[in-house]
Amino acid sequence: MTDLKRIEFIERLVGEAGGYLEKGDAVQSSEKLYKSAEECVKALTEFFNLEEVKAAEERDRWTVTLLEKAVQKLTKKLGDAILIGWGEANYLHIWGFHEGKLDVEAVKIRMPAVEKLVETAKKTLTSS
Repeated sequence: MTDLKRIEFIERLVGEAGGYLEKGDAVQSSEKLYKSAEECVKALTEFFNLEEVKAAEERDRWTVTLLEKAVQKLTKKLGDAILIGWGEANYLHIWGFHEGKLDVEAVKIRMPAVEKLVETAKKTLTSS
């Protein structure tokens, strides 16, 4: 998938998250925001050709451990928007999606951090 197509996919996920919020569905919104953050981390890891890409290819999948290692490296390169956005997205994934414990307001308050991660990824991926 090209960087442009990936950005479009990520933006679509964020848009879907907003739509679910409007419908009062915190569970699906949480998962869409997590997925958008996950796609950002993967795209940026590939963009910078970090070793986690090769490890994911060897395993034929990404693991939480690989994503976390990539987030640490990307934060050093691009700043706290990566770490904060990933942290909030991961929180949404666990407590909003898997556990279903978050309400719409809990998702809304975390959404800007994920959106900042998306904007950082978009700016980086389109800078070349």
